[in-house]
Amino acid sequence: MAGAIVSLAVERISDLLIHEAVFLKDVKDQVESLKAELKRMECFLKDADRNPDQDERFCNRVSEIRDLAYDAEDVIDSFILECAHQGGFQGIVKRFTSIFTKPFHLHKIGVQVKVIQIKLKNISKSLPAYEISGEGEGSSSISRVQQRLRRTFSHVEEEDVISLGVSIKDVLAQLMTEDDRPHAVVSIVGMGGIGKTTLARTVYKHIYVRRHFDCLAWVSISQQCKPREVLLDVLMKVQHERASIDNLNENQLVKRLSNVLKEKQYLIVFDDIWRSEDWDILKPAFPRGKKGSKFLFTTRNKNVAIVADPCNSPIELPFLTDDESWKLFRSKAFPRNKIGSHACLEEFEKFGRQMVKKCGGLPLAIVVLGGLLATKHSLVQWEMVHRNIFNGHLRGFQHDHQYDAVHGILALSYNDLPYHLKPCFLYLSHYPEDWEISKKELIQLWIAEGFIPPSLESTEILMEDIGEQFLEELINRSLVQVVKRDYTGINVKTCRMHDLLRNLCIEKAREEKFLEIIQPPLTEFNVTLEKFMLRRIAIHPRKRHVSLKGEHLKLRSLLLFQNAELIKLHISECKNFKFLRVLNLVRRDVDKWHVSSEIGNLHHLRYLKMQGNQIILPHTIGQLKSLHTLYLQWGSKLVIPNVLFKLERLRHILLYARGSKSWMKEALQWRSRFCSNNVQTLKYIVVDRKLIENNMVLRLTNIQRLGLVFNRRKDVKPILMLLIKLHRLRSLYMEFYLGPISISSSDLELLSQCHHLSKLELRGEIKEDLCPSHHVSKFLPPTIVKLTLCSSKMIHDPMGVLKKLPCLRILRLRDNAYVGAKMVCSIHGFPQLDSLEMISLRELKEWEIEEGAMPRLRSLYFNDIYNLKMIPEGLRYITTLQELKLTDMRRSLEEKIQVKNGTKGEDFYKVRHIPSIQIRNSLFVRH
Repeated sequence: MAGAIVSLAVERISDLLIHEAVFLKDVKDQVESLKAELKRMECFLKDADRNPDQDERFCNRVSEIRDLAYDAEDVIDSFILECAHQGGFQGIVKRFTSIFTKPFHLHKIGVQVKVIQIKLKNISKSLPAYEISGEGEGSSSISRVQQRLRRTFSHVEEEDVISLGVSIKDVLAQLMTEDDRPHAVVSIVGMGGIGKTTLARTVYKHIYVRRHFDCLAWVSISQQCKPREVLLDVLMKVQHERASIDNLNENQLVKRLSNVLKEKQYLIVFDDIWRSEDWDILKPAFPRGKKGSKFLFTTRNKNVAIVADPCNSPIELPFLTDDESWKLFRSKAFPRNKIGSHACLEEFEKFGRQMVKKCGGLPLAIVVLGGLLATKHSLVQWEMVHRNIFNGHLRGFQHDHQYDAVHGILALSYNDLPYHLKPCFLYLSHYPEDWEISKKELIQLWIAEGFIPPSLESTEILMEDIGEQFLEELINRSLVQVVKRDYTGINVKTCRMHDLLRNLCIEKAREEKFLEIIQPPLTEFNVTLEKFMLRRIAIHPRKRHVSLKGEHLKLRSLLLFQNAELIKLHISECKNFKFLRVLNLVRRDVDKWHVSSEIGNLHHLRYLKMQGNQIILPHTIGQLKSLHTLYLQWGSKLVIPNVLFKLERLRHILLYARGSKSWMKEALQWRSRFCSNNVQTLKYIVVDRKLIENNMVLRLTNIQRLGLVFNRRKDVKPILMLLIKLHRLRSLYMEFYLGPISISSSDLELLSQCHHLSKLELRGEIKEDLCPSHHVSKFLPPTIVKLTLCSSKMIHDPMGVLKKLPCLRILRLRDNAYVGAKMVCSIHGFPQLDSLEMISLRELKEWEIEEGAMPRLRSLYFNDIYNLKMIPEGLRYITTLQELKLTDMRRSLEEKIQVKNGTKGEDFYKVRHIPSIQIRNSLFVRH
């Protein structure tokens, strides 16, 4: 890991030498020499990284090198900061040249560099020569990384379910009993990593469970149970209306929850509940419900299960047998997509079985070990891992201390990581337990922290592409779990980390002086940051507001991604955190937030996220020359000065209004002097003359996600002509804010030539020609995977044309996208459609589905289509359908597909094959 820290310092110095060499003048040679010395140290540390079993003296030397690398980074950052305060490097040179032979700041950096060099040389005398025999375990060269990037990302399989058959039957048997008592609890008990959550999730998705219960909710509890958040989470999942419940206090939440659940047979899953006291607090919030309502617990503490419900015997998960362990290991170490089947060469089996036995039958340890060995392709490499397990990291562990053995195996997987992945992995420790991590946000943070060096970027491969590959590597090693995939069905959207791996991650991050987590006690209101603290700090507040005080001049990252609204940090104190690279700020305590001009002094800031009701940014925002990501989320107003486009390193500009998207007057106005080709995400920008003239859009050569707002019809065609040439563009949002004027479908004809697009959203009325052949959907490119049409007011049934899109997986029709009365999905239509969502199609009265249409459909959602009188007959032919959600629909329609008091509705036969049917907020419509 120290090698990775030194590598970051080398990159920082390289950046300085590339961009500011002219201003270093006489100290340039010294800085170059320091870079060379650190580079040699980096090679040595990478080699040492492969042999973690070193004596204490050696480890101390490694720690000293790491600290000197941090010092070198401080020197570079201080120099850049001083230059910025003095009006740029030329300002410094001019100001001091007349006083000194060498400018003061150049003299200062020279002295500091010299001190670091002397210390490095003293350390080097006590270390072996910096010679590396070659690239071995735990390291990957730049060329190999780039070669991997040119390959298609692997598709990670779902977690294997081994030997759960009997346990599934036991859990189902207890869940299906019609207990006529309140708060009946079924509990799955076992140590961490044994598969409790896997079993619970398998049961939760089971077709019998989906049909048996009226409504279901899954909530992760973990060690820090927060009752209000738990109740809010349950309520959101049983009524899907966050906007109306966010501001409720606990008493109001309890009342609302009781009203929603009291007439339903419900199942609530509490995953990873630790203490009986937590259940005692939560239990009164839940009504008796209909006969047979249940709670399902997963817990490590058998006593929690017994106290919660003495009438039900806890289901204790056993450790896997040797054969079951081997089967699970083989599926991970020899994945099908590499060998064709879960095959295993005989010469590997001897070592494999011995190593698997060390896992003690614990699935998590087996999966992680399998993920590690999946990266080893020779018998020699397997022998090395075998030696480490039996003679190295796990030596001395007692077999009956399973956690010790598991910890050793997890630590072994960490030690085996390539050096460039170690900081990426340790960075995950700042997320709270069971946190669902956004892939896009994570990669943007990795880039801001410098974990993905710019030197890896090329015209073909961006840093974000490299970040995707890094994450895929962690997933393939079973160190990170995929939670959701994006609209393609292939790429990762969100992920999370198992709590045992997170514990290891936190421990290693602290040990490596990489990151620390501060969780203030409930009695504390202030968190005082001090200079001896680590450079990256994550604050995890509990219920109370906390204020950050003190100063920490070396602080690089202030990570406030959990309950950020509980943390008060005044921008006016930025001088105390001048090296910050990552900052997340939330202001809910004021209606109008005039952001302090002091924010402009954070010259090293690369990632800035701000949330508030009315946000007014100062002109000094234009001083943040290093900014890569700007994320602004507001409620009613956003004011951005005309300086944003001065920031030429910006890669992601995201402006979001909470709730509706009818806020486009706040979108950005293009500035002609902006010529950055770094921008990949730009949401949202107003299309005007400046954007079109001189082909300005073509400057956005790396744009991948673009949101455009049109105020003039005549701008649509010229913009589309330019977008055809932006070959990286994958996601396009177009809103037509034209007042009484409608855009014509013929204006969108050029969309058909945007063959690089895979995601498209069109918002606003689109006037169709009377001839159906000029239907708007005729002009959609065949590459579209996800399509959203909103407020389009199409008069011709769009399904006849949309059905022909060969790649379409997700279709969303919203807010009168179609204003006709009948819709038909014909045979062989929509061959790839996975999800269909129809919201507020208020004129739709009849929907016909022919047998053979939508053969892959898994999810169907209706909302506010109150003129639709019945579910289509053809729904019964779609056997792949897994979930049907109805919200704000005609009550008579819903009653026809329900079973009440054992009596099936007249249309129940159309939906009986669907495992999950959820109905919310019925509407009574008078005939």
